[in-house]
Amino acid sequence: MGARVAVAGASGYAGGELLRLLAGHPDLEIVAATAHSQVGAPLVSVHPQLALDLALTATDPVSLADADLVFLALPHGESAALAAALPATVKVVDLGSDHRGTWVYGLPELPGRRAAIAAADRVANTGCYAVATILALAPLIAAGLASPDDVVVVAASGTSGAGRTPQPHLLATEIMGSLLPYRVGAHQHVPEIKRATGARTLSMTPVLAPMPRGILATVTAVASPDAAPAAVREALAYAGEPFVRLLPDGVWPATGATLGSNAVHLQSTVDGDSGRIIVIAAIDNLGKGAAGQAVQCANLMLGLPETAGLTAHGVAP
Repeated sequence: MGARVAVAGASGYAGGELLRLLAGHPDLEIVAATAHSQVGAPLVSVHPQLALDLALTATDPVSLADADLVFLALPHGESAALAAALPATVKVVDLGSDHRGTWVYGLPELPGRRAAIAAADRVANTGCYAVATILALAPLIAAGLASPDDVVVVAASGTSGAGRTPQPHLLATEIMGSLLPYRVGAHQHVPEIKRATGARTLSMTPVLAPMPRGILATVTAVASPDAAPAAVREALAYAGEPFVRLLPDGVWPATGATLGSNAVHLQSTVDGDSGRIIVIAAIDNLGKGAAGQAVQCANLMLGLPETAGLTAHGVAP
């Protein structure tokens, strides 16, 4: 038997993806899956893609206290109270935004983060837009190749990023064949991205795209005089990182290639006309942007191989 894990918020998209990954994990045992309005329902009635003989239980500390590690896949603003009520002996990974900036930040690919995550009992998972942007930008600012001022991000996300609660603007009739910008210049991930990358000014335009899952982020920054294309590629190489792939020259990231994986695909160029570095990043917003990243952090926290239960290979077509 492996370490005992529980998922709070199991009825949502991120919760369902967590359960899918955990069901195939060689070293973890699912002991509880909790929800709110769906309490008592068999899991298969909420997630028919999962062949797990589980029933959803109430989201309270009693349901979760027997786990070695709890994943909180709750709506933003609902994690803090529950986390505070859990025993100190229970490790926690919060997929929401409640603890970003106070708990250990859960992005192992950042310098120094892997050891901090492994030593932590409480880890705050990254935001989905944040992980794509941070991995595209942080090494360039750190290397002095990109200015921390005047960073511009335009990123398209699939509809699963908005959660499972029915909303009129997410109806198929409304979203199919259309792109919709939202929270322009006021997105909640901007402070998180600035903290993690060292960017001082950052403008972000999120775009809702007519696809279920995936993020494609275009990140641009003013290039330094030393920012030759080869130097930019070298900074983005992430040598030895199992889930970061810098694509060959001329091959650009696509969300379909990261579907179902914990991978991020990167490509870059230097625009001679504008003097800006352009980096494109693609992820699965439910994978590296949520559940996959959370399992990666949990593996480190539990002393397991970091890649256990995860894959860098996407699903196609």
